[in-house]
Amino acid sequence: MKITNPRPFLILYITFFSFSSKISIAAQDKITSSTSMSANDTLISPSSTFELGFFTRSNSTYLGIWYKKISIQTVVWVANRDTPLSKSTGILRIDGGNLILLEGLTKVVWSTNISKGVARPIAQLLDTGNFVLREEGDNNVDSFLWQSFDYPSDTLLPGMKIGWSSKAGLNRFLTSWKDDDDPSSGDYNYKMDPNGLAQLLLRFQSHIKYRSGPWNGVRFSGMPEMKPNSVYGFYCVSTPDEVYYTYELLNSSLISRLMVNRTGHIERYTWDLESRDSIWKLYWWAPKDQCDEYSKCGPYGICNVNSSSVCDCGKGFEPKTPEEWSLGVTSAGCVRKAPLQCSGDGFLKLTAMKLPDSPQAFVNSSMSLEECRIECLNNCHCEAYASADIASGSGCIRWTSDLIDLKQFLNGGQDLYIRVPASELGMHFHHRSFVFFLFSF
Repeated sequence: MKITNPRPFLILYITFFSFSSKISIAAQDKITSSTSMSANDTLISPSSTFELGFFTRSNSTYLGIWYKKISIQTVVWVANRDTPLSKSTGILRIDGGNLILLEGLTKVVWSTNISKGVARPIAQLLDTGNFVLREEGDNNVDSFLWQSFDYPSDTLLPGMKIGWSSKAGLNRFLTSWKDDDDPSSGDYNYKMDPNGLAQLLLRFQSHIKYRSGPWNGVRFSGMPEMKPNSVYGFYCVSTPDEVYYTYELLNSSLISRLMVNRTGHIERYTWDLESRDSIWKLYWWAPKDQCDEYSKCGPYGICNVNSSSVCDCGKGFEPKTPEEWSLGVTSAGCVRKAPLQCSGDGFLKLTAMKLPDSPQAFVNSSMSLEECRIECLNNCHCEAYASADIASGSGCIRWTSDLIDLKQFLNGGQDLYIRVPASELGMHFHHRSFVFFLFSF
């Protein structure tokens, strides 16, 4: 039979080719320079742990990553959270060595925006939930051109980092969704403190709402629940070039995520893949109580939820504004009853403490605790000292300005030594959590 008009067959061929191409993309974990994603296409990680694709919230479309194996769609990363697609016409492809997200055929709404190019770039979704851009054939993590783990949304997955790297020029942190149905950047962020000690800060816009306390070699001093266990491994790395916190999941039957929600809470969830309960279970959260409120009791004030007054001024201190303090307004904190004398001062030992915040804190990892005491005693501006690593009992942290955001626990925390004049150490104090030492030089 002679074909007189081949156009219908050409249209049918193009349609079939496009359809079969989408099927092949959706079944793979990679995008190459010759393929793209759109509409209902998805990438699925090699073990079907995570899925990347387009999803819709409040009539806006986003490119994101969610869990593949669970029944509740839980989005853990969003590429274009602040530049949504107005219609479900997005196209994701590699162009000029970059991943770009197009609305329609020409409008770029998101890009990896890197300058380094390679001959054969591919984008791959890994089983960790990390979406990476790399050169084909090069699986070295240090050679990744770009990775979503460096640009978190509101969720921290195992292996991700919160922290900064001066060498890489990165500051990785979590930012809440604006609303449950709006993944755009909200008002809360969870960051590694860029100044001084390695500690995590939860902020509402620019205001600190909660602080983890500094890392003490085992956990953050304000998180006594962070104990070695069979579910998680916790790690904090601090070098001159980078400071970050990360964790690993030790139980393969669980999946887990840490997130900051729109109401300003940090929450850790687990999902048991072997259980019939198809729900996320809340494992841990913060802030927990009123003493987690940043600087609840002001400078030198000690917050203790098990105390009838909640805020106390330890031995040698008194409320700065007694009338306000009696009314429960404690933000002005405490002041010393007697000035320090420098020569002849000693230290008051407070146990089970969340270590204080201060921009004027100094760390020396090679000192012993005794050397730390002497160093602090010989510096008239030193207000307090503590061990930097409770696992080894070594290292030294010294504070040279007001002690902020002090909290005392029933269990956990660590010892903190606060400088007081000798006259205060000679007085009797009945609270068992305070031990007095007098030293002279």
